[in-house]
Amino acid sequence: MKTVNDFNFAGKKALIRVDFNVPLNENFEITDDTRMQAALPTINKVLNDGGSVILMSHLGRPKSGPEEKFSLKHITNHLKDLLHTEVLFSGDCIGSEAKDKSNALLAGEVLLLENLRFYPQEKAGDKTFAKALAELGDVYVNDAFGTAHRAHASTAIIADEFGAEKCFGFVMAGEIKNVQKVLDSGKSPVLAILGGAKVSSKITIIRQLIDKVDQIMIGGGMSYTFAKAAGGKIGSSMVEDDYLDLAREIMEEAEKKGVDLLIPQDSTNADAFKPDANTGVSGIGEIPDGWMGLDIGPNTMKAFADAIRNAKTILWNGPMGVFEMDAFAKGTKAIADAIAEATENGTFSLVGGGDSVAAVKKFGYQDKVSYVSTGGGAMLEYLEGKTLPGIAAILK
Repeated sequence: MKTVNDFNFAGKKALIRVDFNVPLNENFEITDDTRMQAALPTINKVLNDGGSVILMSHLGRPKSGPEEKFSLKHITNHLKDLLHTEVLFSGDCIGSEAKDKSNALLAGEVLLLENLRFYPQEKAGDKTFAKALAELGDVYVNDAFGTAHRAHASTAIIADEFGAEKCFGFVMAGEIKNVQKVLDSGKSPVLAILGGAKVSSKITIIRQLIDKVDQIMIGGGMSYTFAKAAGGKIGSSMVEDDYLDLAREIMEEAEKKGVDLLIPQDSTNADAFKPDANTGVSGIGEIPDGWMGLDIGPNTMKAFADAIRNAKTILWNGPMGVFEMDAFAKGTKAIADAIAEATENGTFSLVGGGDSVAAVKKFGYQDKVSYVSTGGGAMLEYLEGKTLPGIAAILK
């Protein structure tokens, strides 16, 4: 796996695909710059070598051409502050302006291109568009793991234009290395914690992980499908009735392969889906009619925390309940607490997926786990064993 460490960028222009798809408020101010911070080591490696940097990214979901609210010019000043250097901006990502500004770049200078998705050719994986982008740089660096599962022009198609002059940035390399650490070389016992709303969205991951881990912990809305599949009563909790047979198959498969499938014992329930609803606790298969499970119960919190503290490698994807409401955040916080404690004691912990990352940030634990994936959908597809176009294009 070639990374930026395998190149000396002195006198070269690095065309870096970054993921600067950051949230902006109504005043175009960045509300979370995590993705920008993550790209800094790759950018600084090129600059420190004596090279110049051309950055390309998407922002938001423009529908038909340029939209002011999705212009990357809004992040230029913040990028200057992060890099402690001037950042030039091109009002187009291809064409004469982009070409002239990239040609004029001197060693140590940075150019940010306008939003790639102002062109439909980007998402379409258009070769002509990819070629126009490729003309701007000498070496292609993909550091946008969050888009690695898309065969877009700037993430996959463009790599063919660079021959051997292409590599991964530190974000991409780190994501691949850390996911592989869980899947292939994690110290035993390896524990996968899977939460979230639906079994259907996690089926492929569960099946993939059954052959890779020692324990799988199930929480969140999908735990009620497993509880019903085991013959329990779940009131008006979320359930996917079409997946009951599949849930039973997974339970049987786990038992056959010696994988400990941990299902919640009890549930924190509410009589309505709202923050100030009446609450109560019951066995997960004994939820009264008219009540819905919105979090794991206290006995489960303790049992899950004990399992986490005994694990040596942990993957966490998905919350234990509706953590956005404080009344139903205790289970997710208990998991985060236990993972932080285990990590402090030497366990390797990888947190990935939008809601899990949001939960870790909510409780202030970003720095108390081993690695927080910025990948979202890309990480999930990688865990499912799928080939990601953005990775495959560099490995060719």
